[in-house]
Amino acid sequence: MATCYRHPDRETGVSCSSCGRPICPDCMTPTPVGMRCPECMRQRTKVVQGPVGAGGQLGRYPVTMALIAINVVVYLVQIAKGTGGLNGDHSLVYYEFALYGGENSFLHVIAGGGGVAGGQWYRLLTAGFLHASVTHILFNMVALFFLGRLVEPALGTGRYVSLYFASLLAGSFGALLVSGSEEFTVGASGAIFGLAAATFVLARGRGLDQIARQVGFLIVLNLAFTLAIPGISIGGHLGGLAGGAVCSLAVVAGEKGRLGRRHRAAEYVVMALVAALSVLGALAIA
Repeated sequence: MATCYRHPDRETGVSCSSCGRPICPDCMTPTPVGMRCPECMRQRTKVVQGPVGAGGQLGRYPVTMALIAINVVVYLVQIAKGTGGLNGDHSLVYYEFALYGGENSFLHVIAGGGGVAGGQWYRLLTAGFLHASVTHILFNMVALFFLGRLVEPALGTGRYVSLYFASLLAGSFGALLVSGSEEFTVGASGAIFGLAAATFVLARGRGLDQIARQVGFLIVLNLAFTLAIPGISIGGHLGGLAGGAVCSLAVVAGEKGRLGRRHRAAEYVVMALVAALSVLGALAIA
């Protein structure tokens, strides 16, 4: 475990987004591109080290950019195979890979089997990369970009990927739990709500109260929209939010020494449990 370069007695999993040196909560200053150390904050004209321009900035959160790219490509495939929801209809790709719990004759005809209950458990995962319309994917990808560039540098690649997919699966479980097995559900919203929860929990745990308040307000606002606008998966959003919160609470507990010396392994175990329990719960409901 790395230690803060200014406080060698403090372990930390966060590095300065500019110079890469490990920093503890007392040395962190939040910026739009991640946490900065005190020295880099004083060097206001030196934004990045290494590649100059947008490419260098985007290279600081490669997983987030890869996830956005995958979602966009999948949506283009939806359009190529149909309309991508542009006129209210959906393509075969949508029906083959959207989250659907039960079994019905329609799916047996077009998708070679039923939903999750018919053995197509992969829908719990693939639904998180499909979108119902241009507006749907636009809002989700913008949110993923802004949240991902905060959470990814704060967690590192391994924990970030684990939290993202654990939140996605928790969102699928929540969608089936609240909406039942007879509705089609798509979207990255569950995973994105998980990132929002992680941003809030990590900010609070690391003493960044201003960021915590701002993100907390946005979470409440988005939950209000979720409840007010018909057609939005309430269970998917709440499930993803809960999954991301549990995973990030484990990270904060590890950083505070509550999970022992091998806390990083314990954090991964918690994230794996969130994902596994979400899958088992979804299968039971389906």
